[in-house]
Amino acid sequence: MRRPLQVTLLVLSGLGLLHASLFTDLCLRYVKPSMRPMLVVSGFLLILLGIAEAWSRRKADGGDDHAGHNHSKVPRVAWLLFLPALSLLFYAPPALGAYTASRAATKAVPVQDSFDPLPATSPLPITLTDFTTRVQQDRKRAIKGRTVQMTGFVTPDKGSTYWDLTRIMISCCAADAQSIKVRVYGIPALAANTWVTITGTWHASGTLGTSSARAALNGVTVEKVAKPVNAYQDSLPFPTSR
Repeated sequence: MRRPLQVTLLVLSGLGLLHASLFTDLCLRYVKPSMRPMLVVSGFLLILLGIAEAWSRRKADGGDDHAGHNHSKVPRVAWLLFLPALSLLFYAPPALGAYTASRAATKAVPVQDSFDPLPATSPLPITLTDFTTRVQQDRKRAIKGRTVQMTGFVTPDKGSTYWDLTRIMISCCAADAQSIKVRVYGIPALAANTWVTITGTWHASGTLGTSSARAALNGVTVEKVAKPVNAYQDSLPFPTSR
């Protein structure tokens, strides 16, 4: 790979990073928002390195007929480096969704010894993790008979009468994704990856307040919603971004 192509690769990679992190929100498909500033800085650095490389080559060409010519060979596989750079500019992979959730590791529910009283609000907004923890660990069974409201995306289960309301969580980036799911009964599944807010009550399965209880819901209503800003957190939705 000759130096002009090296310069092109550096600049394209930098532009791709800036396109994904500064000019659009594409980077939030793959990393936490806190990493966005680092991607912006990396994009500018790659462009500056490309400019510096081009400038050094220009100066070298002016002083020596053979200077600036690199006769060493780079493996052809190095050409594949252009693919991620171009994909960030022209075809960014989609965000994690139902396909990933069906294969990602299930996040372990944290052990909790005591629980605060639930608000009297009905329906009760609750995260999937909190609902699961209440169902499986709250010996006072405060969740029994309560109408709850949760937000996530649809993960269908082919050939089944139920589907999973899902949230995906990342600690750093998409590579460490884990999912949490609540099984939904009584409402037909919408299309995979559709973001919904669902209300319902606990679907009795196992003994409430013990590990035998399944995190499942008898659905009452379901409403399509826009994907929340905090899509990779299992928390109550922030204002949506369309």
